[in-house]
Amino acid sequence: MGTVGLPGCKRILLLLSHSGREKRLTAQPSALRPLGSRRAAGGCCPPCPALLCPARPSAGARPPPPSQREESGDKSARCLQCPTAGGGAGRTPFPSVPRGRSRNCVQSGSGRAAMGHVAGLAALPASAVLLLLLRCATAASLAPRGCEPGPNERPIVGILSQECHFDEFHKFGSSYIAASYVKFLESAGARIVPIRLNLSDEEYDRIFHSINGVLFPGGGVDLKTSEYSRVAKIFYRKALEANDKGDYFPVWGTCLGHELLTYLTSGEILLVNTKTNGFSLPLNFTSAAKRSRLFKNLPNDLLHAFANEPLTSNFHVWSISMENFTKNEKLYNFYNILTTNIDNEVEFISTMEAYKYPIYGVQWHPEKNSFEWKNSSGIPHSSSAIRAAHYIADFFINEARKSLHRFPSEGEETKELIYNYTPTYTGTFSSFQQVYFFD
Repeated sequence: MGTVGLPGCKRILLLLSHSGREKRLTAQPSALRPLGSRRAAGGCCPPCPALLCPARPSAGARPPPPSQREESGDKSARCLQCPTAGGGAGRTPFPSVPRGRSRNCVQSGSGRAAMGHVAGLAALPASAVLLLLLRCATAASLAPRGCEPGPNERPIVGILSQECHFDEFHKFGSSYIAASYVKFLESAGARIVPIRLNLSDEEYDRIFHSINGVLFPGGGVDLKTSEYSRVAKIFYRKALEANDKGDYFPVWGTCLGHELLTYLTSGEILLVNTKTNGFSLPLNFTSAAKRSRLFKNLPNDLLHAFANEPLTSNFHVWSISMENFTKNEKLYNFYNILTTNIDNEVEFISTMEAYKYPIYGVQWHPEKNSFEWKNSSGIPHSSSAIRAAHYIADFFINEARKSLHRFPSEGEETKELIYNYTPTYTGTFSSFQQVYFFD
């Protein structure tokens, strides 16, 4: 008896006689179902490399109009942890989040058709059956990554570079990415592609359709005139268009990136000056946070730590105030306010997520807790601070796993990864321990 394992199918048993002639062939009706496909009524047809997986998870429900919101971030929304709202100790955990939909391969045929395939195989000589199985196995190995079961287990995230605005950086290159952002996302199981400046629109389009999410980092360039802002606008618009078509693509903005998101959405600079450079702060959760995608899976002990301990690094002198946010209809209808902070009686938005799109912004720096050490007074390194940072990284990379974008070939993928670049130690003259520089 010979046994052949076919990738993506159940085992097919070939019972051969001593003379080498076929005695009988048996298979379950669903034996030829591609790996990861949902069970159809009776089975499906054999796998084929031409079968693609166009299904995309939905981008989420449309945002409710302001009249239907339940304290979704307006100025009257009560915080879960503030002097007037009663504290966060002893709060019950946020409800568990349902697992996302799996992307399944296209399948066709009925149980009768599948049995017909098996019956046809039984009529062939054993040598022909073996040859057919080998060809089928080869076809399965060439199937696109999108047909793998469940989420994308090989996420690649793009990090946008920015102009070197520090004098000490100019001798190393014209643009940079702080290595802490790279390590932050890599720690959650992602690989990184640096998005360099001054590329063509065609190159940015190719990169967009090859990566599974994008991060706009903090920095110090101009939100209106910088190349950083121009390129971010390209990816922001492509993300909106893709998600509108059911092509899941998450966007994350940190500090300057968070401020940039408010500018890209509203078309206005609505920032106010705050003295929040070099401080770690607890978060004031709004009542909308417990229903948010970002925080509804937050363990109760970590929620309490976020709300009562200074776990978030703040290195910014500009903020989007609650007042300016709520007055701007575009921002108010697009983003859900999840946390705020207060500086000198100015309440500003510290965490937000879009209602309809997987777009997230934080005014604070989750990447610094684990990977930056220069400004120790403003960066928490406690076990709770590290857990908080890991929670954020894990969340965003799980969002990236929902994207089915991929590079056309392994060679193109390898050429774009950040492994092709070497970080420079900058801890002696900058706030970053290491930096990637680009020409």
